Amino acid sequence: MFRPHFSLGLSSLLFIILLTGCAGFQIPEDLSIGAGDAFPLISPVFTQDQTIPQKYTCDGDDISPPLEWTDPPRRTQSFALIMDDPDAPTGTWTHWVIFNIPANARSLPEAVPLDPQLEDGSMHGKNSWRWLGYGGPCPPSGTHNYIFTLYALDTMLDLPVGVTAEELLQAIDGHVRGQAELIGTYTR
Repeated sequence: MFRPHFSLGLSSLLFIILLTGCAGFQIPEDLSIGAGDAFPLISPVFTQDQTIPQKYTCDGDDISPPLEWTDPPRRTQSFALIMDDPDAPTGTWTHWVIFNIPANARSLPEAVPLDPQLEDGSMHGKNSWRWLGYGGPCPPSGTHNYIFTLYALDTMLDLPVGVTAEELLQAIDGHVRGQAELIGTYTR
């Protein structure tokens, strides 16, 4: 049986409300229109689908690149970031897990310290090397894609330092208000 799929934006919804004459109708305060929307994530040192500079890899200083974002969804309470390599020969390889980034943050600086908990309350999880913090691109050969995914969450997470990417993804299920993604490449 064919079931039509309709996707209404806020302007369409308001037009329908006006058209049907529902005077006094109000959108509930807790309705998350646009939840899960994308917002921009950029780096001043590389652009989408371009090469991550060697400085930020295992062949260089192996420090995290600076990242910036704007316009997260309303009611964002914190951010979480996962950087991974889906092209790794053993399956997806996680390079960085960081969470409870404050809601008012709009960037992560270059060379985020590897401390378990940062001054702003952000906390590191474990990468696939089983250590805390950032581990840069280090492909065995060829060109790999490195995906930085920033999640805008409607909560602060009650998780310990050292969670894995999988544990973080389970914890944020149902709490993602928006998501930003930046992909860089690196070749060895």
